[in-house]
Amino acid sequence: MKLTAILGVALLLGIGSSTALAQGNYETGRQLAYTCAGCHGITGYKNAYPFYNVPKIAGQNYTYLLNALKAYQSGERTHPTMQAQAESYSEQDLIDISTFLSQVTKQGDK
Repeated sequence: MKLTAILGVALLLGIGSSTALAQGNYETGRQLAYTCAGCHGITGYKNAYPFYNVPKIAGQNYTYLLNALKAYQSGERTHPTMQAQAESYSEQDLIDISTFLSQVTKQGDK
């Protein structure tokens, strides 16, 4: 029981390599994620409504990215633009996008 809790916390915090769990196709993910840069790749970009800074996602933890995209797709997380984007992709597409984004550097592609 304690080991399960420790592993759960470690995954939640992103301890370990963000690429170790990546299972998708990097190149396909790179091609699919081109629209992500329109908001997530602009330094200082802010969303008009609701107002908040748009997070940078390059190099983010694979599991976090995949779970977030699935949550937008299911409606568990709400943001009209993100929901529309996520709903247009298959599960494999989300895996590929998460693989690419988790492996790309914050400065750009490898």
